[in-house]
Amino acid sequence: MGHSAPKIVTAPGLAEEIAAILGPMLIETVDHADELSFTVVREQLADALLLLRDQAHYQQLMEIAGVDYPDRPERFEVCYHLLSLTRNHRIRVKVSTDEDTPVPTVTHIWPVAGWLEREVFDMYGVIFAGNQDLRRILTDYGFKGHPQRKDFPLTGYVEMWYSEEDKRVVYKPVRLAQDFRSFDFMSPWEGAQYVLPGDEKAPQAPGAPSPVPAPPPPPAAPKGQPAGATPKVTEKSEDTGAGEPANSKGAEKSPNAPVKPEQHTDEGKGAAKPEDKA
Repeated sequence: MGHSAPKIVTAPGLAEEIAAILGPMLIETVDHADELSFTVVREQLADALLLLRDQAHYQQLMEIAGVDYPDRPERFEVCYHLLSLTRNHRIRVKVSTDEDTPVPTVTHIWPVAGWLEREVFDMYGVIFAGNQDLRRILTDYGFKGHPQRKDFPLTGYVEMWYSEEDKRVVYKPVRLAQDFRSFDFMSPWEGAQYVLPGDEKAPQAPGAPSPVPAPPPPPAAPKGQPAGATPKVTEKSEDTGAGEPANSKGAEKSPNAPVKPEQHTDEGKGAAKPEDKA
């Protein structure tokens, strides 16, 4: 049974068609895993996206994402994900920049880019020239640094909480209760091959004692002989097994006990037949 979603297939010759539309603005084309990525000149980004919207029919801007490569001279890549409703296809357009060089805004092409550019600015520090409202959007007021940069510390620079004493939110430098431990990424099922700090003070616990073997089962009785003492059963209410006083008490009838019918009557033998009443 086929999948309910339509199959997305890159049309033959689509990469060449887009390359012809972009012309000298195109730097590199990558066709990998049925995905097309186009790297364009940073200063001509807005013109390239406008051509892709109007001539290549990629009408919608779905996402703007940042990527950090600290080893590169231009460490940041800004990726624009475009969707064509008529082609049922997506492409990726990329530009590179550094911490100081701005990227042209595309808010005049897609107004939604204002929010997306603010997110990339907040997380990576990429500046977008022409964005009239380039403010942080995910972090708190007065936040320092950009959290998704590779050189940003995992613990951050400050910690915050609401102080009942001051009746306000308090910011203070991060203070760790203990240092990070050094992990060797071993399998947790194998166990560490060294003693963790502090464990050397604890005495080694002795191993668990060996379980006591179960007693052998009793031998089976030979054929023709009773298997063992038969349990005591009482056939009559007088045989209580508690002595003569209890037996005498058990022989007494309760005043509420039903009366046993006599043998010569039909009482208790069922309903009388019609001919017996005649």
